[in-house]
Amino acid sequence: MATMIDPDVAAGLLRERSMRVTAPRIAVLRELSAHPHADVDTLTRATRERLGSVSTQAVYDILAALAGIGLVRKFEPAGHPARFEIDLGDNHHHLVCRTCGSMTDVECAPGAAPCLEAADDHGFAIDEAEVIYWGICPACAATAVATR
Repeated sequence: MATMIDPDVAAGLLRERSMRVTAPRIAVLRELSAHPHADVDTLTRATRERLGSVSTQAVYDILAALAGIGLVRKFEPAGHPARFEIDLGDNHHHLVCRTCGSMTDVECAPGAAPCLEAADDHGFAIDEAEVIYWGICPACAATAVATR
């Protein structure tokens, strides 16, 4: 599990992007820092524990606003709910276990964002590529071998 950012750091991230600082926004950012790749249900539960009360819709709205200012990144692995992470501006991708659904970051191939160079861009000005690697994580692979 990642380390939760300090409330002052979360407030600073909001201010840097000219976003009003509110307790729910700070709480969502803090929980997202502690739970990278979290879905909305996970973030809502954790935020409720921290604040006492927040609606699921409010968390959706906060995540949408934070994504709109480039502070949060949303990605949607096929067959899984949308996941969210603080956007660090690095060019990383994700590994997803087909068995348990666990996710982890993986760096992009070395070089100057090689995945942004499409064989044929069809006239698009490409500024982002989302790559998800699928497989079986070590824990699930070990369990599969042990149950044979």
